Amino acid sequence: MKICLDRDSSKNFKTTLLYFERYKLDLLNSELHCHNEFSNFNIGSHDTPYDCNITIPEQLEQSHNLGLDVLFVTNHNTLDGYSQILEYQKNHPKYRNLQIYPAEEVTTDQDAHVLVYGLSKKIKAGLTFEEILDEAKKQDAVSIAPHPFSLIDSVRDKAKGCDLIEVFNSNNIDVFANTKATIFAEEQNIVGVAGSDSHVLSTLGRCSNIIESENTLDDILSAMRHKRIQIQNTGYATARETIEHLRYKYDNSKEYLHNYMEQLYPHSKNLFSLFLTLFEKNPNSYLWILFYKLALFAMKRISRKINFQNLDPSFMKQRNLGTMFKMSI
Repeated sequence: MKICLDRDSSKNFKTTLLYFERYKLDLLNSELHCHNEFSNFNIGSHDTPYDCNITIPEQLEQSHNLGLDVLFVTNHNTLDGYSQILEYQKNHPKYRNLQIYPAEEVTTDQDAHVLVYGLSKKIKAGLTFEEILDEAKKQDAVSIAPHPFSLIDSVRDKAKGCDLIEVFNSNNIDVFANTKATIFAEEQNIVGVAGSDSHVLSTLGRCSNIIESENTLDDILSAMRHKRIQIQNTGYATARETIEHLRYKYDNSKEYLHNYMEQLYPHSKNLFSLFLTLFEKNPNSYLWILFYKLALFAMKRISRKINFQNLDPSFMKQRNLGTMFKMSI
């Protein structure tokens, strides 16, 4: 099935929709990649301990308002929160039409990420990419390569080992990473999906997928394996939403950030401290929008060189701002 990125203008999507309606097949509006507060303290060692501030009540209410049929909450390296969200749903009949299923975003030994769906027990972080896929198969789960060509936490060409590929990630605001993923999925004849990768409430459901399936876990996993899934909606996170996420991380991880800067950038720690102080005093200043635009410009140049000019991306994992700046010129 071909990838569809625009529901309103795509004849392919409308044709598929008519086919589904004709044969009375269920069309499940699905969110495949989002986080909530249970991601906190489970993300990788090179990231802030606080990852997301979305609560279970907020996530369920937003999902209800969006008319979602299926919700996979893909918290980092944990299934914690799954039983809690089911319990909350049980006590609030308003959300009974939403089906919530277990999933996890697992960090590899190379700090890349793999999404796994339909788990009965969590897969521990720090395994190799191949070991994670083996663990997924043992549980008869489905794997997706998320943001496979992003600048830091991506599996890149190894994505071909997954069942599906995330060809559009809302946070891949450099655009080139999504373009590369789309081309790669087509070359490998692997179905592409879209992921909101939601860390703030307003981006939940920003990207959604239609699954042709009964609304049960086994049927959904089978549909994903057999290409009965198609992108419905896509959209990028805005500057304000990105800064909102960064503000949450800073407000709750100040000590970590200061220590991180001091260890990795000792010669620039005073400058960083000044910026962090200014950010704390006025996080809504247009100055941060300007910095965001400058950072995005640099990120786009780096991404284009890595994804389409064969620049070795390994320097990105060193997180050296000086090197990144040189590569963006």
